[in-house]
This record gives sequence, structure tokens and C-alpha cells, in this order.
Amino acid sequence: MPPADAARRNPTATLGVLALGVLAYALSQTMIAPAMPGIQESLGISTSAVAWTLTAYLVAASVMTAVIGRLGDMFGKKRVLVATLVAFGVGSAICALADSIGMLVAGRVVQGAAGGLFPLAFGIIRDEFPRERVAGGIGMVSAIMGVGAGFGLIIGGLLVDHASWHAIFWLGLALTVPAVVATELLVPESPVRTPGRVDWGGAALLSVGLAAPLIGVSQGGAWGWGDPRTLGLIAAGLVVLVLFGRYELRQAEPLVNMRTFALKPVLLTNVATIFVGFAMFAGFVLVPQMAQAAESTGYGFGTTATVAGLLMLPSTLLMLVAAPFAGRIGARRGSKGPLVVGALLTTASLLLFAVAHGSPAALLLWGALQGAGIGAAFAALPNLIIEAVPQHQTGEATAVNTLLRNVGASIGSQIAGTVLAGSVLASTGAPSDGGFTLAFAIGAATALLAAAVAALLPGAVRARRAEAAEPAESRALAGVEA
Repeated sequence: MPPADAARRNPTATLGVLALGVLAYALSQTMIAPAMPGIQESLGISTSAVAWTLTAYLVAASVMTAVIGRLGDMFGKKRVLVATLVAFGVGSAICALADSIGMLVAGRVVQGAAGGLFPLAFGIIRDEFPRERVAGGIGMVSAIMGVGAGFGLIIGGLLVDHASWHAIFWLGLALTVPAVVATELLVPESPVRTPGRVDWGGAALLSVGLAAPLIGVSQGGAWGWGDPRTLGLIAAGLVVLVLFGRYELRQAEPLVNMRTFALKPVLLTNVATIFVGFAMFAGFVLVPQMAQAAESTGYGFGTTATVAGLLMLPSTLLMLVAAPFAGRIGARRGSKGPLVVGALLTTASLLLFAVAHGSPAALLLWGALQGAGIGAAFAALPNLIIEAVPQHQTGEATAVNTLLRNVGASIGSQIAGTVLAGSVLASTGAPSDGGFTLAFAIGAATALLAAAVAALLPGAVRARRAEAAEPAESRALAGVEA
């Protein structure tokens, strides 16, 4: 029996392989954070210049996710997944060998393009897994986003303290190589296809519409939020996104089906996704900075990057526990409940961070609560999308959801950073305690908004989970191939 056929009979093996590839990508999102001061010193660049290593990554991920999801629907999810992993490995090698900020940013752009791993993995799970295991599998892969981000801070701190920033990218390459081989050998190719073409005009508009405001937000702290460049980029991006929506409505084969996007369950889930991404990354940015601040600030603990990363460990582990649990609940009762509960737990954790952050024990405890909330929410979000759309639109719909999570993460991390930068005290040169309190409170308010939006979702959006619910004629017109 060919290995892929064996994997089709053993979904656990397929899930493990998918998780490995997604983990490599997720780690790369945050491993670089503890290394940024070292990169700045090593390359002799400014703070705003080194920030492009994060900005370029998030912009590339946001732009390419929808394109890669569509390519997977057209040409086969496994085939495109292998190509995407190879691209990520190439980007990791470029970064590892970089000796200039230009080369490093170029490598991060190539790495970021692998954001399409998520919709591809979701699609493979929906197409190949027994129906009762779909929700749990998708929840686990989705939680890898948060788990990888948490472990990325820990591993990044260890490598920065004991090796060099180049080692971060060599590790990414080392994880990618076995993921490529295992995917090629063990992951079955999905039989579900949606023949057609890539809407490159829509892709170009989406690229500009997303890149402009994301760059404006990411540079707002350096340029100033009232600077014409910041306001101009945000405004121009929003105008282009409106044009993108109008353009897509006129296309026979759009990159993003705006009519599907406008369905109440899909629209509300995507809005909640932005808020959850914002809240998660705001917390991930704040806790390590607080831990590493000098004790003279009155709130910091003066830890190393390694110890600061370890403070995120309970959060990371609870995500890993909460996600499959939420997935199982979602499979039986629908995913609305896990999303509402997850968002409320996240709200509570960030409020507790805001009012009681005077000891490492408090950070560990509130972090565990945050991990449980984010894990449940991340498991629920893609399942809500998949419950609401036909099977042949899985890649496209989950790609948009992943894209919006990246947008929320980018905005959340930048807003948190801006609040801290605006509270820096002349006496210490560090952010004030009030700055951290305000930043945590903003994250909590955003998580509460996610809960409020989730509460508006229909009770159980499950009508389209089974392909049999679609008329055979509509599937044929959509080009679904068995």
C-alpha cells in the first residue's frame, strides 16, 4: 500500500505531518522578537529598520494567504503545500545567510508567503478526515499558531542568549526539510478540486490594499500616528480594499467570493478573528517586555530573554490542551460556544494582567488563563468558517480567515508597542507601569468585542458541513471532482 494511502486510513499520521509544517511557520513569527536588538546591533541599523523584519513577514503572509489557498483548491492542496514548504525553507536559508538588512527582509518576505500553510492544512483535514474528527483536527492545527508563537519566544530567547540570531533561521530550515519529505510521502492528495484560474487582478488589488495600511500601522510608532505618511497609507489602503470588493463582485472566478464573505456567519466570524488576533499578539508582546524591564522601573523583573520566554510556557501549554477540547465540543454542539468562552477567558486574563502584574507567579497564572482562552478561540474560528461554506470553498474561505488573523495580530502588536512608546519616562528611559496597564486594558476590550461579536452568531452553523447537503448540480457547476 502506498504511504499516502496508508495515511488516508490513519488521520493521526496526516495530522502530525501537517502540524510539523505549520509549527515551523508559526515559530518563525515570534522567534525573531528576542533577537531584534541583536540584529540591530549586528547589522548597525535603526530600530525602525529592524522592525521591517516583522512588518515584511506579516505583509507577505497577509497578501499570499488568499492566493495560496486558491491555488490549493485549483491544483491540489498537497501539491501546493509541498511547494509552500519549500519556499519557506528557501526563505529561512536566505535569512540565515543574511549579512544586510535588505537580504534579511527579502528572506522574511519569502518566509511570510508560507502563511498559506493554514488554509491548505484545513482543506486537507476537511477533505480527508472522518467527519467526527474534522473539528478536532482543525482545532489542533489552528492552535499550533498560538502554540508556535509561544514556543517561538522561548526558543528565540534561548538561541539569542546562547548562540546567535542566525541560528533562529537555521532552526526554521531544519524543521522544514523533514516536513517537506513527510508531506510528500505521507499526506494524501485531496480529491476535491475547483478548476479555474487565479484572479491576478484581484490579487494585485488585495496586495496593495493590505500592504499599505499594514505598513502604515507598523510604522506609526516611528513616524507618528498623525504623520501624513501614516494617515495616507492607511487611507489609501482602505480605498483600495473597497475597490477590491467591487472588482471581485464582477469576476466570474474571484480570488475572494464576496457574496460568501458577506454571509452573516462568515462575516461575524471574520470580524471576531481580527479581534482575537489583536488580543493574542498584544499579550505576547507585552509580557516578555515587562519581564525583561529593569527592577528599578518598579514593575520589571530584570530577566534574560530566556526567562522571559519561559514565562509564556503555561500559556503555550494551555493552548495545546484547550484547542482539541474545544474542537470536540464544537463537533458535537457547534463552535459558537467555544469561541464565546475563549474570548471571555482571554478578556479576563488581560484584565488580570492589567491590574495585578507584580510578580512572576501572577504572570504565569494569568498567562495560563490566556492560553486556555486563545486555544479555545483559535480552535473555534476556522471550524465556524468551515461549517458555513461548501466544501469546494474551504481553501478560499479559511485563507481569508487566516489573513484577517494576521491583520489583527499586526495591528495588536503595533498598538501595544505604540502605547508603551508613548509612556516612556525620562527618568528611566523605560515605559511606565501605567503604559503596560493601558495596553493590557486595550487588549482586554478587544477580546470582549470578540466575545460580543461571537454571541451574535447563529446557534449552530452546520448546514453545509456534509457535502451531501449541496445539490449535485451545484457541485458539478462548481467543478468539484471526486
